[in-house]
Amino acid sequence: MRDRLTLLPGWAFGPAALEPLAELLREREPRLQVEIAPLPALEQPGAWLDELDARLPSDSWLAGWSLGGMLATQLAARRGDSCPGLITICSNPCFRSRDDWPTAMQAEVFDAFEEAFRLGPDDTRKRFSLLCSRGAYDPRTLARQLQVSLLDQPQAVSAAGLRLLAELDGRAALQRYVGPQLHLFAGSDALVPAAAAEALLACLPDVEVDVLANASHGLPLERAEDVATAMLAFMGEGEDD
Repeated sequence: MRDRLTLLPGWAFGPAALEPLAELLREREPRLQVEIAPLPALEQPGAWLDELDARLPSDSWLAGWSLGGMLATQLAARRGDSCPGLITICSNPCFRSRDDWPTAMQAEVFDAFEEAFRLGPDDTRKRFSLLCSRGAYDPRTLARQLQVSLLDQPQAVSAAGLRLLAELDGRAALQRYVGPQLHLFAGSDALVPAAAAEALLACLPDVEVDVLANASHGLPLERAEDVATAMLAFMGEGEDD
């Protein structure tokens, strides 16, 4: 295990959503330097990856939740051997469905959500936190926790993040990146179908994929203990070889 890990949050959320997970990781593995890096606050979607590459430490494990995982995937592929490993949490290679990747949010549903955000960004962000908690053991409590973590940022920045959710296709990046990969999915995710796990394994049979049953899209906050356990076990594999 190399001793640095960078966590990236999901769309519309700040670092606070991942802080309980980060604290558990630090407590259980004190030598691990865990940093939560906010997503770029840029209005141009095409500039986000360059900004992350310039800002995030090199030689660090990259892990991300949802959009954060999609960006971590692209960055891991770009960095190659200098990235010791990649972990994604509730992150679909394609968030919005397409003809050759149907195991995603239906395109018309995503497009309606994007239009709703254009007309009423604040209400749509709150609705998003509710969607993230759907399928949780205690969705009301999780929704409240997530709402506290929602970012207050310019609408154009959030809109750029939505464009990335719509347009990013991580399949080629996942195939290019030859380092260790762990992809965690939630069995009751309302935004990323659990079937995406099986589809991902069909494309990349050599990576590690796990589905946590009875969990929501808010997996890293809802089940921080289980996620930390899975991450540290994976990062420690082969350490004594």
